[in-house]
Amino acid sequence: MEIFPSLISSDLLNLEKTIKLLDPVCNGYHIDVMDDHFVPNLTWGPAFVKAIGQVTRLPIHLHLMVDNPASWVDRIELRARDTFIFHIEAMESDRRIRALIQDAKNKGWKVGIAINPKTEANRVFDYLKDIDHILVMSVEPGFSGQKFIPEVLQKIDPLLQKKEELKSPTFEKREEEYTPFKIGMDGGISKSNLATLAEIGIDQIGVATSIFGEKDPKLALEELYSILTRF
Repeated sequence: MEIFPSLISSDLLNLEKTIKLLDPVCNGYHIDVMDDHFVPNLTWGPAFVKAIGQVTRLPIHLHLMVDNPASWVDRIELRARDTFIFHIEAMESDRRIRALIQDAKNKGWKVGIAINPKTEANRVFDYLKDIDHILVMSVEPGFSGQKFIPEVLQKIDPLLQKKEELKSPTFEKREEEYTPFKIGMDGGISKSNLATLAEIGIDQIGVATSIFGEKDPKLALEELYSILTRF
């Protein structure tokens, strides 16, 4: 399992210092962009995202909690290793979803779809073969520090089943190499539930308070990784 510290809870006045501290021990960074419409909170814009990409060479998961994610495609700068993640609840139609996936891919980015706790996993089934990441929200989007919602774990088995189907060489008579999507989870993740998430097959997690709510974020991150050593 890969851990992506969620910078929304970091010390923003010392963010570059924090990133340089964590770079040697983490897999990448999770950046929450909120527009005060899709969720009742406001965070960062394109300039911030660009600045983070200039400070670290590690992958970025750009998590857009915004009303119109399509409008961000031409406003932000990401790299090939980064993932553009939008909420399916923000999209009006299948046509718009497919167009946004293609637009982001045309930029050379990886693409992910996020789903809220109350959104059924089957809502994204039709798009899984075309994306790189599915982000399952384990809290209501908008605020850091919320408690983990255990009911979201019911979505993981169906997603794992779809992943196995897509890996099959018989799927749509697949002739080209296929890299299946990764399953991510974001919200309320801590030492108390980390092992459970690893056991059920989560590939990547965004972690905020359990890292940046501690006195020593680097030590807190290392302690999370130590739990994963047996998986």
